[in-house]
Amino acid sequence: MKIYAKTEAGQIAFKTRSGAIPARLRSVFILFDGKKALSEVLEVGTALGVTITDIYDLIAAGMLAPVGDGDSEAAMLQDTLPGELVPLISADSEHAPLRADSNLTESERYARAMPIATRITSELGLRGFRLNLAVESAMGYDDLVTLLPKIKAAAGDTKVRPLERALGLR
Repeated sequence: MKIYAKTEAGQIAFKTRSGAIPARLRSVFILFDGKKALSEVLEVGTALGVTITDIYDLIAAGMLAPVGDGDSEAAMLQDTLPGELVPLISADSEHAPLRADSNLTESERYARAMPIATRITSELGLRGFRLNLAVESAMGYDDLVTLLPKIKAAAGDTKVRPLERALGLR
């Protein structure tokens, strides 16, 4: 269960309406209290048109940070994973800042690839709506690999390269 809370920078941006938090995300931003699970916030956010990509953008901008339980190093690593994915969120080019790591497990590859796949399909607009839903419901590495040809057909080879690399296929 991943839990996030507002950072100090996030709280300041929210209070000053600086533009770092888009107006359409303000209602959802309030829900990140350090107690609600990401899935709970997304449940509410989906009704408001907010996607996981929007949340990753807030994390990348430093507006949200993971809250760890402190009980186990593994749990902390799990909770901080999206923060480590920040360079992947904006990875559009063939030279995206991905670490070459051939020793990653399928679940680690899935965690790296999921925000990329979500971003790619959400950028397709209405023509990619169903594909975006399929990506967001992907439950693991194999599901993303199965969807890869459809994503490639819809978005093109160049946009899909970072996703292929994150999945360990390139």
